[in-house]
Amino acid sequence: MFVPVKSTCLLTFVAPAADGCIIRPMTEQNLTHSDPELSPMDPPTPEAPALVEETGVSEPVAQEGDTVMLVAEDQKRTLIKLQRGQQWHSNRGFIRHDELIGQPLGRMVITRLGHAYLVLEPSTHDLIRYLKRTTQIIFPKDAAHIVQRLNLYPGRRVVEAGTGSGGLTLALARAVMPHGRVFTYEERAAMSDLAGKNLARFRLLDYVDLKVRDAAEGFDERNVDALFLDMREPWRCLAAARDALKGGGFFGALLPTANQVSELLRALEAHNFADVEVEELLLRAYKPNADRLRPADRMVAHTGYLIFGRKVVLPEGEQWRIVDAKRYKPRAVPASPDEPAASEHDDEDILSDSDDPTLVE
Repeated sequence: MFVPVKSTCLLTFVAPAADGCIIRPMTEQNLTHSDPELSPMDPPTPEAPALVEETGVSEPVAQEGDTVMLVAEDQKRTLIKLQRGQQWHSNRGFIRHDELIGQPLGRMVITRLGHAYLVLEPSTHDLIRYLKRTTQIIFPKDAAHIVQRLNLYPGRRVVEAGTGSGGLTLALARAVMPHGRVFTYEERAAMSDLAGKNLARFRLLDYVDLKVRDAAEGFDERNVDALFLDMREPWRCLAAARDALKGGGFFGALLPTANQVSELLRALEAHNFADVEVEELLLRAYKPNADRLRPADRMVAHTGYLIFGRKVVLPEGEQWRIVDAKRYKPRAVPASPDEPAASEHDDEDILSDSDDPTLVE
């Protein structure tokens, strides 16, 4: 089953004609119930049976309630929830939902106005991008990296503080389902309600516990596998984060500015978090033309700093400190027996490039 989403666009599919799937010319302006082709008295299109390959395995087909994505020739994307009797409309024509229900995805439909659409299953990336929201959400490029850095997979338990519209919550839930759990905290009731509606549309609410509370007051959960803070002052919640995480548990946070990152780094050291790393992801798309391959005119650059670390237990009075390893140039081979070799302890030979393959411990 695909994930349902409430469309904010007016969309429509038509039943297939005898010579194939064609959409007759129509715009929103001339759509009326008096039109015989759109009359509610039209008999429903019979559901097509699942296609069976030579191997005997049925090919999955779209069902009523599924979410599908329409991709136009200009790469514009639209998500629609399939419902019998409903229609998708645009100035390029209309299509009835019944035309897609019971049919496999990954195919093309063409309107009588000559416009083609691909009918595809939406990815997590697509669902996050077209999420209904009133606040900024974590970008898909960051959400995917967060899932990996927090070591999330089915069955894991993760706490999130700063639910917002539910963009990251969606990615976390899809990573840990069906046996895992996401516990997400948001101090604004209206935002928590919106996130709940978004998750319900995507059939993910069964894997998420929504809680309205300031995360600084503490988390109910204990020994969770991972915890992520998406809030303005995450250092206020580090004590609560330590209480919630299991030993060696994965910690993460996202901040927009460098001075906030510095404040968090000092707090992480004071609360005995170790293996701390700060990262930034830049995403550049390319124009997929084999004859004129080049970068796109725009790119998704800075969207925030990602900070990751681990909860550790240190001896009393001890702190984990990062010491930069010294890196030296390889010892020079003498050109002749009379020429002395360079000393590996010569300070002038120290390299500043951390990627140098020669490391001297």
